[in-house]
Formats: sequence, structure tokens, C-alpha cells
Amino acid sequence: MQILISPAKKMRVDPETMAWRELPLLLPRTEQVLAALRRLRYPEARQLWACSDAIAEPHYAALAHMDLRRNLTPALLAYQGIQYQYLAPQVLEAGAWAYLQEHLWILSGFYGLLRPLDGVVPYRLEMQAPLAVGEARDLYQFWGPSLAGIVTAEDPEVLNLASREYARSVEPWLGAACREVTCVFGELRDGRVTQKATQAKMARGEMVRFLAERQAASMEEAKGFNRLDYCFCEELSTENQWIFLKKCGKK
Repeated sequence: MQILISPAKKMRVDPETMAWRELPLLLPRTEQVLAALRRLRYPEARQLWACSDAIAEPHYAALAHMDLRRNLTPALLAYQGIQYQYLAPQVLEAGAWAYLQEHLWILSGFYGLLRPLDGVVPYRLEMQAPLAVGEARDLYQFWGPSLAGIVTAEDPEVLNLASREYARSVEPWLGAACREVTCVFGELRDGRVTQKATQAKMARGEMVRFLAERQAASMEEAKGFNRLDYCFCEELSTENQWIFLKKCGKK
């Protein structure tokens, strides 16, 4: 089983807590992305990032001296979003880290794919950002089928815990031999499953932690997830979409 998750916008530099193991697998292509970012004028970069000057200015200044091979942080420690807070990698035991290094992929508009211990630098670039790189009109076209090919070469079973924007970088190229299951974390309201972004991010992080602590060997074990008041709802789930409802066993 291979697990897919999204990155986070907020990142940190922490080369001390744990040593990074390898450079990202697709680093030569990341260098092409970096070159495309460096060609942007500041107003273009700010528009691409869709953020305030307070955020855009330091990120734009960092592009000029960004070094992709020095002062690196393990990817799983570098991201600081809600999902990563609930995954809590800083307190995972060695066995859980080893499990995630083998089974977890972080999708990234900048790096393409990352293993937890791949060394990274802070960047700002979402997968859906309309950045043209070479002849590719955007990052989905730039990364193309390469991400799916790498993930499914490891294992044809893919548990998708990524957002729709990031899952789009893999799903169109999953072959017939691959089995993908997307997990949805929501609440049942008026007969419909509704998913709140913050709650979903929390649950995705907890799910990754749950699988790592159990050393889950197959996707079926994910159905046992029972944290944050969620539980698997077989009645509403399908073969390729598993629904986890909050407080489903409570009145």
C-alpha cells in the first residue's frame, strides 16, 4: 500500500531534530520549476501565489539564493499545516518512521513527490498554480504521468488522503491494474455527507499516524480508523471511496 497526502503552505527549517536521508527523487525537474519561478517579476509571482505582500516579498527574495542541496529539513518535519500537527511526526517512534518512509508519499507542486526523509527547503507553490514550465502550460502537465508511475511502481494499491487539487496530479494516470481508494471524512446532514476542510485535514493526519502505529499491511486496515470520533461507514462507502463519519456511533 502506498499512501498519498498533500503538503502544507507553511514550512520551517529544522536541520537539527532529525537528519534528512536523500535528495528528492525528481530534483532535476524541481530545478526547472525553480528556474521558471525565478523568471517571474514580483507582481507575477505575487499573483501566482495569491497572497499578501507580507507573505510574497520574503518568498520572492528567497528565490534568488535558494539552494536545493544545503541546509535541508526532512520533508515530514518541514511542513507545519494542520494535517502535520495531527500526524505529529516529532513524537513518532522509529518503527513508525520506517513504515512511513516505505509507504508514504507527499505530493508537491515544487518537488513532485517526496518521501518523509527527503531533504527539502521552504517554498511556496501550490499544485494548481498556473505556472508554465518549459512547454507545459501548468504543473499538472509538467509533472504529467511521472508521479503516478513512480507511486504505482512501488505498489498497485494507493490510499488517497490528498486533497482534490493534489490527487489530480496522480489520478488521471492510474492504470487499470491499480486500485485507488479515496478516504472522505465528513458528517451526515440531511442525508448528505458534508466535509469541512479543517476537520478533514485533522483526520487525514490522524489516519496516517494510525496506519503507521499499526504498521498496516493493507488498505483494509484503514477501515478500523476510530480517532477524532470518526468511524467507517460501510453503508455509504463504495469500492473506491470510503466514508468515515464523525460521531457515527453516537446519538
